[in-house]
Amino acid sequence: MSSKHSVAVFGAAGYAGSLAARLLWRHPHFDLTAITSRSDAGLTLNEVYPQHRVPLTLEELDLERDAADLDAAVVAYPHGAAAPLVAQLRLRGVKVLDLSADFRLRDVATYEEWYKPHPAPHLIAEAAYGLPELYREQIAGSELVANPGCYPTATVLALAPLARAGLLADVVVDAKSGVSGAGRSANDKTHFVTVDENVNAYGVPRHRHTPEIEQELAALGNDLKITFTPHLLPLDQGELVSCYVTLTDPATATSQIEELYRDAYDGEQFVELASEPAGVRAVRETNICRISVHRDERTGRVIVFGAIDNLWKGTASQAVQNLNLMFDLPESEGIA
Repeated sequence: MSSKHSVAVFGAAGYAGSLAARLLWRHPHFDLTAITSRSDAGLTLNEVYPQHRVPLTLEELDLERDAADLDAAVVAYPHGAAAPLVAQLRLRGVKVLDLSADFRLRDVATYEEWYKPHPAPHLIAEAAYGLPELYREQIAGSELVANPGCYPTATVLALAPLARAGLLADVVVDAKSGVSGAGRSANDKTHFVTVDENVNAYGVPRHRHTPEIEQELAALGNDLKITFTPHLLPLDQGELVSCYVTLTDPATATSQIEELYRDAYDGEQFVELASEPAGVRAVRETNICRISVHRDERTGRVIVFGAIDNLWKGTASQAVQNLNLMFDLPESEGIA
């Protein structure tokens, strides 16, 4: 008998789900037993994404078949559609890593203000927020983990040391991502002809990742409203957030700020502190968030840059990092 943990990826034909399947297919401690898709059922994942080299066949969801003897599941469904499946899996005792927004926000009213009526609000209190650098112990002890959004991952990691010290008086986040962040179902706004040689802001002035970022900054002790504006770049993947911070204490020394970041991240294998702003190529196809902090002496502001691969640390490899924690495995297993 295999000593591996059985895992399925539900919604494996999307960008994030297919990458999660690729990582789990090669993982030394997980056995990928099922991958599902409605649109591509009957095809192997190799046929849809040859680069992932996963020979399993995509099948339509059949919980009686797919959840039998299943230890864990990655649910890669859109928000609203994910929660009912998550609820069914939890009733069967399956540990769930959810890639949607359905369990990221701790307040039902906030979720419903920014998304839609919640399909399974009774499970929200059960979910851990899946940012390991902040919630390692909670993730390890949880059977339902909500993977963060890609923008909140980069932004919260970039701002956490300042938030923990109560230094955020005002924050403006200028964020940029490749088109894979919009998902596989392309529309006119993500079509090559529209995106190529172009850059556009979107989700203005109310992008749905805003309350998620504010929630996590408040949980760190710095409750404030931020300005968050994302932009779409003509890249397939990669993400850069530029955070412009007005400090609560303008007299805070640059050396103190640098020390905050060293104290927060020196022991973190997936966060790199850099002296210069990173481009997205520096972190492509890695689980790394690369951060640089700069003081503008003329204005007194602090500028923090955070670069991630939106499909890796922003989604799929962070999901595997969380699964590793949920099964008491080394965090880097299968992703480093």
